[in-house]
Amino acid sequence: MENTYEYKYKRAKERVECIKSFYTHAVVYAIVISFLVYINYRTTSFVWVVFPAVGWGLGLVGHGLKAFGQNLFLGKDWEERKIKEYMDNSEF
Repeated sequence: MENTYEYKYKRAKERVECIKSFYTHAVVYAIVISFLVYINYRTTSFVWVVFPAVGWGLGLVGHGLKAFGQNLFLGKDWEERKIKEYMDNSEF
């Protein structure tokens, strides 16, 4: 079994990678949506760019909540509590 330092290091590294991934996602979102706004402006008067912006934006918000530790559905540290529960269960 891993010692406490290795476990904490692994969890911290995963968290940093998730935050880094979120920032990359946000930059790509900004670039692509800006490009789509330009295309929408140049081609038609119907504002269709709202649909991908809102859809992708919701995904980006979800990614951000996960990256910064805000789990609205299962609560904070739910996964850890469930793992401990199953490990403590003698039937498992």
